[in-house]
Amino acid sequence: MPQFHAAVPTPRASRNMTRLCKHFAHKGDVRFDETHAQIDFTFGNCQMLATPDHLLINCQAEPGEAEKRLRFVIADHLQRFSGEEALQVDWQDGALSPAVGVRL
Repeated sequence: MPQFHAAVPTPRASRNMTRLCKHFAHKGDVRFDETHAQIDFTFGNCQMLATPDHLLINCQAEPGEAEKRLRFVIADHLQRFSGEEALQVDWQDGALSPAVGVRL
């Protein structure tokens, strides 16, 4: 399954991650605390790590429509929930480096 990731610069990573998780709680299996999150949708999954200056996102989905949908859903909602920050997600193919602590 294709993996993709993003490192989104933000001083409010934990707040933005928590908002996403609370919103998606009715759409999938969501587990989170102040620094880590796991969201399992029927079309893919994401793990997140909130650091002091970045929200690190690692996702996995089937190629094609599921992958496109997951990329869109996470980026679109993060941008909407980030308020004045107007965060942008720049997806990169592949998984985050294991050294950053977010693994699928």
